[in-house]
Amino acid sequence: MRDIKSFVDAGVIGHFPGGIHPPERKSPANTVALRRPPLPSELILPLRQHIGPSGQCTVEVGDKVLKGQQLTEAQLSQGLPLHAPTSGTVSAIEERPMAHASGLPELAIVIQPDGEDRWITRQPLPNYRDCDRATLIETIQKAGIAGLGGAGFPTAQKLASQKPIQYLIINGVECEPYICADDRLMREHAIDIVAGIEILQFISNAGQVLLAIEDNKPEAIAAMREAIDGSDSIKLRVIPTKYPSGGEKQLIELLTGQQVPQGQLPLDIGLLMQNTGTAYAVKRAVIDGEPLLERVVTLTGDLMSQPGNVWALLGTPIAHLLAEGGFNADGDARVIMGGPMMGFTLPLTDVPVIKTTNCILTPSLQELPPAADEMACIRCGACADVCPATLQPQQLQWLAKAKDYDALESNDLFDCIECGACAYVCPSEIPLVHYYRKAKAEIRNIAREKAKAELARQRFERRQERLEREKQERLERHRKAAEARKKMQQEKAATETSDAASAANKPAQDKSSAVAAAIARAKAKKAAQQAANNTSDEENS
Repeated sequence: MRDIKSFVDAGVIGHFPGGIHPPERKSPANTVALRRPPLPSELILPLRQHIGPSGQCTVEVGDKVLKGQQLTEAQLSQGLPLHAPTSGTVSAIEERPMAHASGLPELAIVIQPDGEDRWITRQPLPNYRDCDRATLIETIQKAGIAGLGGAGFPTAQKLASQKPIQYLIINGVECEPYICADDRLMREHAIDIVAGIEILQFISNAGQVLLAIEDNKPEAIAAMREAIDGSDSIKLRVIPTKYPSGGEKQLIELLTGQQVPQGQLPLDIGLLMQNTGTAYAVKRAVIDGEPLLERVVTLTGDLMSQPGNVWALLGTPIAHLLAEGGFNADGDARVIMGGPMMGFTLPLTDVPVIKTTNCILTPSLQELPPAADEMACIRCGACADVCPATLQPQQLQWLAKAKDYDALESNDLFDCIECGACAYVCPSEIPLVHYYRKAKAEIRNIAREKAKAELARQRFERRQERLEREKQERLERHRKAAEARKKMQQEKAATETSDAASAANKPAQDKSSAVAAAIARAKAKKAAQQAANNTSDEENS
């Protein structure tokens, strides 16, 4: 097999297995220039808008905030801060419905705009090449930039990798039907995107950049080709229109002829992928000193009288964008966040735009009929034929229904990119991706519970070890204390014995001393008497 460098140098385009060609339906939304809707009455900012944990809230209700002011402090791994999209007042910090099919609430900061749009003091780095890599990564981290292609992985985390990067891949494919946010961004801001690409290349130290765009975007191709004219390191690659060619692993296979090995990341084979929208956000963060406050969102569908692409502030309620798009609601109207393949129907329209929101789709029943009732699988194999990850969707669905999670993992469930190609071609109308998402969620929950149980077990064992250690230490202290007491008792007994012996010997010693004294007195008396007798005899003579 040809290596990556020789494949890329040859300028050929590879292929990936499976894939489908659904109706593109990019028009009329892609024919209208980007526009800015008016400010909404409130901005709802969920604390977590990316892969990874949310940050710690740093504001309180009633606080006045400026545009670009940091609202959360990201202290954990993979965390990203959140910023005020405009100036105003924090009116609430409470749980609000999130942008998810469940509509479950999560903690959010609610801001009432004051209409003044007053900025914080920005700190741009126009001469970024004079900065070191760590400074630029920190700038991107503090700007709160997550991948804007849909996954929402923190950009700084990718750039912080110490692994050598051979190719930086910029994904401008945008293969899902209806969505044309990146298309309009490339048409109107090609120079800014290229500036962001150059910053990413400088930080990653990639030898070359591959910019990929699907061939159904001729205007974007022309704009980007003109913007990179004269660059030796950025190569444009126009790829055939096929869904899901914008998937990370699928695009890598198209551009390099190589598959990312199972269980590995593109970084492991010297590749780094970023979205065109992410590159634009990086340019604004570094050169303009602006955090991520807005993104391009496609408003489209037959029930939109004014389809197009808008600059939507993060936190903008979907209902506000629907009004901007001229949404003509009827009794059976659906509002889908995302595209028809990977998006989900919103249970209510009060949810906000977040960093990963790229499209609001309002199809009519004739344009996009709702899924029919699920029927029994006829084992036609069409799902396996179109799977870009070469999985067996039918078997995975059986295992998911049986809740055989071990078998699901051994059959590579987590290699599924949830593109929806299998469900699209299923003649039995089986919502295959629904089963996979549910099974993945349950497996993750089981893994979390196992991790909690393992942590609890380790904590219990550590506690038991500590208690046993403390018990042994206590026993040792008691043993030493007992030995000390015994020694003291022995010393006391020895002292008492010595004192008793001394006391017993003292009377005899006293008696002996008294006899000696008496003898001495008698002798002295006798001597005195003898002396007296001698004196008397001399006188008589």
